[in-house]
Amino acid sequence: MSLYQQLQIRREQSDPIRVGVIGAGKFGTMFLSQANRLPGVHVVGIADLAPDVARSNLLLADWKLEQFSAVSLDSALQSETTCILDDSALLISFSQLDIIVECTGNPVIAVDHILSAFDHGKHVISATVEADAVCGAALSKAAAQAGVIYSMAYGDQPAMVCELVDWARVCGFKVAAAGRGHKWLPEYRFSTPDTIWDYWGLTKEQAERGRLNPKMFNSFLDGTKPAIESAAIANACGLDVPASGLAYPIGSIDQIPTLMRPRSEGGVLEGSGMVEVISSMTEDGSELEYNIRKGVWVCVEADSDYQRNCFEEYKVQTDESGRYMSLYKRWHLIGLELGMSLASVGLRGEATGTASEFRADVVAVAKKDLQPGEILDGEGGFTVAGQLRPSAVSVAGKALPLGLTGNVKVIRAVKADQILTYGDVELDESLTAVKLRRSLETGL
Repeated sequence: MSLYQQLQIRREQSDPIRVGVIGAGKFGTMFLSQANRLPGVHVVGIADLAPDVARSNLLLADWKLEQFSAVSLDSALQSETTCILDDSALLISFSQLDIIVECTGNPVIAVDHILSAFDHGKHVISATVEADAVCGAALSKAAAQAGVIYSMAYGDQPAMVCELVDWARVCGFKVAAAGRGHKWLPEYRFSTPDTIWDYWGLTKEQAERGRLNPKMFNSFLDGTKPAIESAAIANACGLDVPASGLAYPIGSIDQIPTLMRPRSEGGVLEGSGMVEVISSMTEDGSELEYNIRKGVWVCVEADSDYQRNCFEEYKVQTDESGRYMSLYKRWHLIGLELGMSLASVGLRGEATGTASEFRADVVAVAKKDLQPGEILDGEGGFTVAGQLRPSAVSVAGKALPLGLTGNVKVIRAVKADQILTYGDVELDESLTAVKLRRSLETGL
């Protein structure tokens, strides 16, 4: 029976999946714009530090005022409407919820939300992939110990890559590489919220219309988000990480099978079974036609002549050897697709991707010369960007995780383009996210 049919039955039985959402920013609003179209799903409550902004975003997403006029979670439950509140703890502790959707985007706060949800017996779907990059394997372990599910959010690229990798392996293929696309030029790593829209290709008016956060979007452009999502993919799928970080090879969709091979076979990879990000831009800044900028892909290898012959017989696009082919989704729709995770977790009891190990890490790299006393402003800001590294390398070098750079004081000078270490900053070791991260490092 399809997921949709199962959702319809839950509606007919008046037994919906009851959901609480933390964070009504861009991702949350995108999901909420679809939530009313999902049978068998009831968003009982939405917690946001700015309830008026949350209400405004709901109206922007075509909700009617009467749909979120409930004054309490109990009244929302009874009337099948939604309660807006500013207390995430109250939402998490509400006994009638099945799933918490965490989409604050703040990894330190998200870790607290996620662990609290586990303590209250709730499944968690996390759109805050930054938390996964910091301590995803520890969160997965905590979920297992609590007897609940911890899942990546479908619609975000890591969960969609996990689906493609699973398809490949279940079909019996060897995965050569998997990843996502990106618009990339080397100078983008120094981009700030002041430069983002010209680089991104939107006008200021378009950005304001969509209520787009320049800091968040800058985290995509400067390479931080690609690194974070690649780390999540590697840790969930058991793939390896380039020793010196993402290479961003340039190529169209049809070139994926040629690029995503080991160097020994004419590709760009250090070896087989890697994560990578493919750039949609040439070195002169022009955009390739038929690119994978907004999409995800997996590249598989035919390890027998029979498989290779089948590729040829069914007119599959391959490299020149006929051994490598790719499957892809050219677009991802972020929060608009979260229903796939809700249905998978709520009906089948299956995560749409979850970290199983600590292979990959995202280190903080200075965007400029940093002086003692400066305050780091975290992901997408003016001070640091994230770069992907093997966790064995980053931990040995005591590299500072990008996810722990929000509102942190620099205590030692750091040159631009240099990886920051724990010794360069004043870090609050009492934070739960820091403790979980330390536990991962100790176990490596």
